Amino acid sequence: MNAQKVFFPGNLKFLRERKQLSQEHLGNILGITRSKLNALESGQTKAPQPEDFLNISEFFKISVDSLLKIDLSKLGELRLRDLEAGNDVYMMGSKIRVLAITVDKDNKENTEYVPVKAKAGYRDGHSDPDYIANLPKFSLPNLPKGGSYRMFPTTGDSMLPIPEGCDVICQFIQDWSQIKAQTLCIVILKGEQDFVFKQVTIQSDGLLLESLNATYKPYLVPVSEVLELWQFHRFMTNKIPDIEPDLQSIARALREIQGDISLIKKTK
Repeated sequence: MNAQKVFFPGNLKFLRERKQLSQEHLGNILGITRSKLNALESGQTKAPQPEDFLNISEFFKISVDSLLKIDLSKLGELRLRDLEAGNDVYMMGSKIRVLAITVDKDNKENTEYVPVKAKAGYRDGHSDPDYIANLPKFSLPNLPKGGSYRMFPTTGDSMLPIPEGCDVICQFIQDWSQIKAQTLCIVILKGEQDFVFKQVTIQSDGLLLESLNATYKPYLVPVSEVLELWQFHRFMTNKIPDIEPDLQSIARALREIQGDISLIKKTK
């Protein structure tokens, strides 16, 4: 087996400098001497103690796997913030973003539905298999294979012309960095909003959320406040959408108005 490169020394120095800490200051935080920290950063200590790895991992909020196996200096700012927020999607460690699902009798994934009455509890139960198991379940036709799907209710008019009160079917997004600008998504948030239906654009300082309804202003949320992203696939509604007038019908109406004005002038 070929020896695998270890990035720990360089990662430790990179993370310390990222937080603008001196070796002495970080050493005090970790409970080690400045000389030992310097040896760890320079790779002079070939066998760091397990507690050193654990303490450094806990302080920087990054898994030991990532500290050892990934050159963190090569990652973009968004991915670093995602790691620091506890969303370690790059290695199969304890922090990987895992989706709780249910399956039918043939071991095929269900499409779970989050009803309005369950909306407030989804934030806390989204990763709990028991909570997900108690949600209504459906088997919907014509969904692309290979994905995990869930149905969410919408509220308000911020996404018109998609009717308010409809149900949107979405696919789970594992790697957020791959989505295109203004992708329609259900965004599961940590805050009081629980989840929102918005256009999502990944930026260096967070996720920009925009409504289709131009009367609502866009806003930015930090990566650390986002629990899950679900990409829009289609929506279901019992409302017939308003038909927008086309240019020909508008022109015809204007001609009729002009004709009426001409008749009025002639009768005067």
